[in-house]
Amino acid sequence: MEEYKPEKIEPKWQKIWEKEKLYKAIDFSKKKKLYLLVEFPYPSGEGLHVGHAFTFTLMDIFARKKRMEGKNVLHPMGWDAFGLPTENYALKTGIHPKVVTKKNIKRFKKQMKALALSYDWDREINTTDPDYYKWTQWIFIQFFKHGLAYKKEMDINWCPSCKIGLANEEVVDGKCERCGAKVGKKRLSQWLLKITKYADRLADELDLVDFPESVVASQRSWIGRSEGYEIKFPIEKREGFISVFTTRIDTLFGTSFLALAPEHPMVKELTKPEQKRKVENYIKEARRKMELERIAETKERSGVFTGSFALNPINGKKIPIFVADFVVMSYGTGAIMGVPAHDKRDFYFAKKYNLPIIEVIKPRKKVLPKETSLVITDKTKEEPYVGEGTLINSGRFTGMKSEKARKRIGEFLQKKGLAQKSVEYHIRDWIFSRQHYWGEPIPMIYCEKCGWQPVPENELPIKLPNVKKYQPTRTGKSPLAAIKNFVKTKCPRCGGPAERETDTMPNWAGSSWYYLAYTFWHKFKNQKLEKKNVFIKYKNLINYWLPVDIYLGGAEHTTLHLLYSRFWHKFLNDIGVVSGKEPYRKRLTHGLILGEDGQKMSKSRGNVIVPEEMIKKFGADSLRVYLAFIGPYNGTFPWSTAGIKGTRKFLERFYDWICVQIRKNEKSEKETKLLVNRLIKEVGEDIDSFKFNTAVAKFMKFLNEIEGKKISKKDLGRVLKILAPFAPHLTEEIWRKHFKKTSIHRQPWPRYSPRMIREKNIILILQVNGKVRDKIEVESGISEKEAKKLALSSPKIQKWIKGKQIKKTIFIKDKLINFVL
Repeated sequence: MEEYKPEKIEPKWQKIWEKEKLYKAIDFSKKKKLYLLVEFPYPSGEGLHVGHAFTFTLMDIFARKKRMEGKNVLHPMGWDAFGLPTENYALKTGIHPKVVTKKNIKRFKKQMKALALSYDWDREINTTDPDYYKWTQWIFIQFFKHGLAYKKEMDINWCPSCKIGLANEEVVDGKCERCGAKVGKKRLSQWLLKITKYADRLADELDLVDFPESVVASQRSWIGRSEGYEIKFPIEKREGFISVFTTRIDTLFGTSFLALAPEHPMVKELTKPEQKRKVENYIKEARRKMELERIAETKERSGVFTGSFALNPINGKKIPIFVADFVVMSYGTGAIMGVPAHDKRDFYFAKKYNLPIIEVIKPRKKVLPKETSLVITDKTKEEPYVGEGTLINSGRFTGMKSEKARKRIGEFLQKKGLAQKSVEYHIRDWIFSRQHYWGEPIPMIYCEKCGWQPVPENELPIKLPNVKKYQPTRTGKSPLAAIKNFVKTKCPRCGGPAERETDTMPNWAGSSWYYLAYTFWHKFKNQKLEKKNVFIKYKNLINYWLPVDIYLGGAEHTTLHLLYSRFWHKFLNDIGVVSGKEPYRKRLTHGLILGEDGQKMSKSRGNVIVPEEMIKKFGADSLRVYLAFIGPYNGTFPWSTAGIKGTRKFLERFYDWICVQIRKNEKSEKETKLLVNRLIKEVGEDIDSFKFNTAVAKFMKFLNEIEGKKISKKDLGRVLKILAPFAPHLTEEIWRKHFKKTSIHRQPWPRYSPRMIREKNIILILQVNGKVRDKIEVESGISEKEAKKLALSSPKIQKWIKGKQIKKTIFIKDKLINFVL
């Protein structure tokens, strides 16, 4: 008997497949295109871990099946190599980032090939390649030319460990996303991209794509579009107004205080002399806090009274003006109206400072008097009412539903010139500067006479200097600032002395357009730094492949990378570079593999699973099958060495069984044909639905059911084909030895016979209100309509539903039908 030896057959077939260019995507093929994308990795020094292997293997299984179905599949891979992960590793080891990157990419690529990942390596990209980042720089220049890139001095999030500025999105729970250090504030001049100009489109055009609800919610939450009114509150005993944005103008009668952000420009003039020291001390303390820390959901609220008062524009009542750190300048007008009875944040603030809590909305279910006590005296009340309802204590608007009152109060104040409709967003312009070495140089030049000027496009790329000292500085300036021959240059406009920008781009820059590069890189990469605009030259090719049909990525990138790349795509579409409003048609979010101890994998815990070790012990096919079988693609589950031992045994058993059956060369019996046809149908459907774990389970069940039964060589070939995406080496070895000399991965996906599957009867369970009341034998594949008809004719079911109405019917094909009364 032939013995299954993956250590011999796997390297052999990997070399042959590479030579045959088995996975090459064909531009402008007449076959239906299918662009499948997984997020390209940071080539870190640790190499691939099983989390990478899990994601990559699942999409690879899907890609292999689709090629066999006759699709023209683009399945590419590259390296997101700029940014902090690589620089931090270089700083830790003392090896230059350029050397580190080259070494790590070589290791990653070797690991991927060992896993038999079917990438079209001719399209491989690297964000640190000057050929590549030339076009990242070109895109930035287009942003600048269209007024969407600008420089501004501002307080930014500053990581004291990484010594760089961070966008709000890169700060998690007040800590640096990368290193975990507590983030502070620093005032620096920064480049920003006006992503806010695209806020509406980024939110509204989510309706055009097939994203999981969690991803859509995450994107819309970060964009944070709020429609409401900007209201003018007159200042007592002086001219002027304080403008406040609110989405709940219907609660205006319940306002008992105003609060200004510590940075608000009117704080100084509104602070009375007797309050000056208190206010100044409070502001000094507030500026030490992170913005995210200030706005976090907490019962602890602080503020300080300015000594001044404002007038409620709806009824002229006098209300105190506070400075409070939970109010920020980055949202609305930097001032809020405090409505303690109907806002949690305001409620805790009012209780702390003994301010009136005026109820103006009551839930509709309650019987409502025309007027109630204006002030809640029960200080034990724990929560305000924040929902919709009916207005009370609201003058002429009392008795109105809150939705209607918003419109009427808004119209009333608009006529008086004290309010106007307004839209505000949570999203801020994208802080694009980074004060570190390992990134794309920002292609801008500053001239005292002409101001900021873009580098002429024919001088791109501005290459990153190859320097010895790449450590971040404490000054807030990039290490590039110390390189005089890089900094000193001439103004492209007047020819006078000028200086280059020394900040570099964030690690999100190269990944914001990499999906475009894959479509043409195989044609471009051997032509060096060509002068012609690649986006124009390859526009037809880009548009042939776009949009990406399925994009599989991590949950951690559903806000950052996904939002940024959608923004870049929409801009490139606006300037005529690409077609289509969205880059990705469908997004899937993969799950997470934990260590065997149930904890997140980390070197410090000693629970990291390395793919090479598993391949060496069990073989790549065993690892692939285990990664497919471990659980749902979007689940979280611990690694199990016992589990991969199980998939190795399964493959050994399958190998032995099929080799024996090939030699027998028998004719399939009826039961065998049914099992094979059902397997083809169910595994095919499971792969299409990304239910890889159930597909493997059905293979295991099939092997148990088929043993001892006669099966033809033709049917063995069909079974082999549907295992091929999961175990490409094992199936190729058997196929080329016993079937054909052309690869199994070039064979058509087998078809099943619907008639054959339907021949077998099944037992259908009949339920009423979830309880089993009868069982009947029916034909497999029966429709819901037919099942309902047969079930309702059952005397036992008739007994339970007699005189009652069926509200709902639940039908699970080939299993049960349930009547909900």
